[in-house]
Amino acid sequence: MNVNPKNHSAKKEEPKIGRTILDDISQGDLAHDLFQDLKDIYNFYIDEEKRTELQQMGRVRRAFKIIIWILKSLFFKLTPVRRILLVIALILPQFTYTIKQTGSLIKFNQISFALLLLILALELKDKLLARDEIEVGRRVQLSLLPSYNPTFPGWEIWLYTHPANDVGGDLVDYLQLDNNRLGIALGDVAGKGLGAALLMSKLQATLRALAPNARSLAELGAQMNAIFCRDGLPSRFASLVYLEISPDSGQVHILNAGHMPPLTLREKKVSELKRGAPALGLTINSTYREQLVELNAGDFLIVYSDGVTEAQNSYRDFFGEQRLFNILVKAHNGSTESIGNRILDSVHYFIGDARPSDDLSLVILKKLPLELKQPEINTQQVPSPPSELNQ
Repeated sequence: MNVNPKNHSAKKEEPKIGRTILDDISQGDLAHDLFQDLKDIYNFYIDEEKRTELQQMGRVRRAFKIIIWILKSLFFKLTPVRRILLVIALILPQFTYTIKQTGSLIKFNQISFALLLLILALELKDKLLARDEIEVGRRVQLSLLPSYNPTFPGWEIWLYTHPANDVGGDLVDYLQLDNNRLGIALGDVAGKGLGAALLMSKLQATLRALAPNARSLAELGAQMNAIFCRDGLPSRFASLVYLEISPDSGQVHILNAGHMPPLTLREKKVSELKRGAPALGLTINSTYREQLVELNAGDFLIVYSDGVTEAQNSYRDFFGEQRLFNILVKAHNGSTESIGNRILDSVHYFIGDARPSDDLSLVILKKLPLELKQPEINTQQVPSPPSELNQ
């Protein structure tokens, strides 16, 4: 076997501990990062009920309770073996042992430290394995989502979705049903993370299988609900807004299954459509109906997930509907993309350093004037992937 001398001589250089520490010190705001990590620990280990209790306590008692509750929660999140190792590591420093023959005094601090390092190594190993699996899941999820905004005669369309974590439970998709119909969907599976992402894939697959042959959107909703009730999990459900549009009409046919009502923007007036039927997977006998809205040239239809209005800042305040309505009124002369980016910028500015609390998704449609009607359906011309966050 021939060995390329260049490849043979090129040896991967291992990172040096000292250089890595210096780089860590020189990069970023360490105080800010530490404060953010402490907030994450607090939010992860202390539930909402305990946070309410803490508000009623004085500072000293509150600090004491926070430490106790965090340690207790951490303890019970460990595996049984690691819990036992942690108990041993905490007890050992309290003991010493004298060797009778030599009179040497043995302290168990080093053993305790080694056990803590072992627990840390095991937890880090689990985290890295989970991260690798989630990264694979993220790639699969991104491959299932559309890579381009669709173009469709008579309409301007902008789609966007971004998960709160590495993978999410929001669905943004479009289906070219035929030359005269385009279907667009925004769905939201209850919860976040990998479980929600798996159910999102099921929601997408079910919609793609049923929508082309459904006789009506009411029938489509009933069929999808029956499947989710049959195959779903307790406390897991999905809301969905599914739209169908055609080139020569401003009519938008809408199925709303448990989602926030879409918004229309006409000139400087924002209106909320009627609420829809229950979410998919809640009750087997739910009845669904089709809504119809007529858009004139220059009118917008906006569908959004609760990751917009329920975005929270570090003070636990919500972004809210009124902020969204104000943005839409001010941006009513823009394009779908400019309105979408203004919403995203406002949400990101509002939450500041806080971590996103939920997946964020948007679908924005604008009815074009007849003279600006695009000549044919084309879904390959817009190079802005809706699944990537615009920083």
